[in-house]
Parts: sequence; structure tokens; C-alpha cells
Amino acid sequence: MGSWPLGYGRRVLAQVDSTNAEAARVAPGLAGPEWILARAQSAGRGRRGRAWVMPEGNFAATLVLVSGVAPQTMALRSFVASLALHDALVAACGRAAAITLKWPNDVMLNDGKVAGILLEGLGTRLAIGIGVNLAQAPSLEEVEAGALRPVSLAEETGVCLEPEAFLERLAAAYAAREESFAAYGFGPTRAAWIARAARLGEQITARTARAEYRGRFDTVDEQGQLVLSTPEGRVRIAAADVFF
Repeated sequence: MGSWPLGYGRRVLAQVDSTNAEAARVAPGLAGPEWILARAQSAGRGRRGRAWVMPEGNFAATLVLVSGVAPQTMALRSFVASLALHDALVAACGRAAAITLKWPNDVMLNDGKVAGILLEGLGTRLAIGIGVNLAQAPSLEEVEAGALRPVSLAEETGVCLEPEAFLERLAAAYAAREESFAAYGFGPTRAAWIARAARLGEQITARTARAEYRGRFDTVDEQGQLVLSTPEGRVRIAAADVFF
């Protein structure tokens, strides 16, 4: 287990509406980055306002960043967080080949969704919400039609971790990835993310609010955009839901 990173605060709550909502409430009073962990959420949220289902024993936390968060780099923290999740999960179960990253903000285990990330700007600060199915996966009836099959770490690998123990691993992993991002920019983070990307070089579908694109997943560009080769040519997509 990694030691707690220097300079990062930590608060653990028995229950909250959502850790991102709590982050918005406490962010103005924070002097440095802080992790907020909740053992239970009553109103967890995913991307585009979707509900995030959290069975007992699963992980819900938000990291609040209070400095070094320029508007043009906010979205790139999703890649930093994805890599940190990958590192923490591999450290927990030792199955690097089974854990892949799905653009823009999901982590997959054995081709199912084990974790998701939700970024929300708080003025000059940033909330990075992270949910991980440690103990149980939501049922298929509880997720959006067409979404990835939900899986849990315990059910897929037999590894059982308490949320606070996983937070120790994740916080250490995130601090290391954030240090690299701050020192060297997006380049090394981008290369590391692409090396772990799910379905790279394969046909995927990206659905935006206005259009749907089907094409070969070529790469992620220097701005974090998805790059697809489609019959109509190469397209770059800043935000979308991706389907395999």
C-alpha cells in the first residue's frame, strides 16, 4: 500500500449526497488539494447528470485541486486520474493486461466497467469525482441501455479491499501522476494513457449531442480529443459517449 502523499488532505464521511457536491461546498475553504471519501452516497452522479449507483462496499471519492488548474488543462486531468486508477487497481490485483482505459473517463476490467470519473469545475478549482466498483457491480437494469457491462474488483479478481484502503493506493498513485503532469506537461501522460487504451485501432462509435461517428480509433491528440478515421475522413471529437 502506498504511503499518504505529502500535502494532500483527507476527510472521510459516513454518508453524503455526493462527494462532488461536498467538494463544491468545502472548496472555498481549502488551502491545498484534498480527498473526500464517503462510505455511502444518497445522490451520486455520473456524466451528463446520470445517476451513479453505489452498492455497499464500493468506492466514492472526490479530489479537490485548488491550484495549478488552468482552464485549458482541466479536462486533461481525466487522463491523469485514469492512469492513477489503473496504477492503483494493478497494485491491488496484479492484472495489468486485464485493466484498460476507455476514452474519455472510464476504467475497464475484463472488458467491463469497473470505475468512472466525473470532472467538475469549481471556479478556479477542480473536483475530480471517482467511483469504483470494489465490492459489487450494479445490475444491468441500473445502468443506461448500451452501456458497458458493470463489473467489480472483488467479483472479477477475488481481491477484497475496503474503500479507505483503496484510497491510500489511489492517493499515492494520483500524486505521482500529477507530479509528472505538472513537471512535463500532457505529453508523457498522453503516451502512457494511449499505451493502456481500450480498443485502440478498432472500430468504435462516438455519440455527441449533435452527431454520431463510426470509425477506427486512431489516437488521442495533444488536446485530449478522440481521433477517429471515418469514411468521411478524420475527425477529432472533444466530448462524446463512446460505444464498442
